[in-house]
Amino acid sequence: MDEFNQKQQSIRTLLERTHLDALILQNVSSFAWVTGGAAAYVNSATTSGIATLLITPSNRHLVTNNIEATRLKQEEKLVEQGWEFHISPWYATQETLAKLAGSLKLGADGIFPGALDLSAEVARLRTQLTSQEGERYRLLCSLCAEAMDTAVRSLQPGQSEYEIAARLGYEAQRRGAQPIVNLIATDERIFSFRHPLPTTKTLERYVMLVLCGRRWGLVASVTRLVHFGPLPDEVRRKSDAVARIDAITIAATRPGKTLGEIFEQIKAAYAEAGFPDEWQLHHQGGSAGYEPREFIAVPDLPEIVSQGQAYAWNPSITGAKSEDTILVGESDNEVMTTIKGWPSIPVKIDGREILRPAILEVL
Repeated sequence: MDEFNQKQQSIRTLLERTHLDALILQNVSSFAWVTGGAAAYVNSATTSGIATLLITPSNRHLVTNNIEATRLKQEEKLVEQGWEFHISPWYATQETLAKLAGSLKLGADGIFPGALDLSAEVARLRTQLTSQEGERYRLLCSLCAEAMDTAVRSLQPGQSEYEIAARLGYEAQRRGAQPIVNLIATDERIFSFRHPLPTTKTLERYVMLVLCGRRWGLVASVTRLVHFGPLPDEVRRKSDAVARIDAITIAATRPGKTLGEIFEQIKAAYAEAGFPDEWQLHHQGGSAGYEPREFIAVPDLPEIVSQGQAYAWNPSITGAKSEDTILVGESDNEVMTTIKGWPSIPVKIDGREILRPAILEVL
């Protein structure tokens, strides 16, 4: 079964299990997932798209307006996928959708009038990546890794965080990866903020770059840190500790484990590293896919890891962080955002070595 039909079958199964007649998909991430990567946004910051899908066991409806229909047909090739277009004037789309829905028992990937909220169930479907999605993910991750590496190599003290963000965004965008998260912190701001929006602050010695790049609807996450001059001993200690926590987490992300179980291992790893409370200062990441995080690991979360899923873990200790996007394989996990030539910290876990990125020292 090809990717498109496999996803249609998963939706039919969901409808049967929930005793519903139709599923409404209104989010950008869900639209990209079910169409194999089509873009249903104009404003990249929005959650809801410019087209809504209504799917029954036998029909596939696409509701949009006269502004968007031509691009969705010509560039996204959605007619060829079998979507039946319902095109309204830009001011009357909701009326068309209401008529289509009629008296159907509805589920939706979020809040929708009269529909059962199936947002968690749809997110769960989005995490079950096909082999084709895995290949697209690998390419996206390699593009984001290249963008990060090239941006880092252009860094110079005296540049503002805005300039650094502009370079990172440019390198991602020119490769076709949309930078939906672009965070930059320099020097003391790295120690103050886990989510540092770029500012006019200029780089003196230390900088953190965070990128979430999107293409085909999939999202790759990667963080790297750079220090000009010898790395202070305290920062190196934290970097080594966070690398070990990340390696332990990656090793634990294996089929059959729950995210709740992995979370407990993360907490224990922080304590073992000598930083027992740092996990409370930021979430640790979780499953990835068509959202930067589909499910964030928290205590007792029953979501189960399966082969072919993607994960982005991001342990941090004040002043240091480790983050890459991985793919769960049959016998091991693949780090898809590896940057060739980047200095690494080797971590021994159960007799095998896992390499995590070190802080790049520019001497």
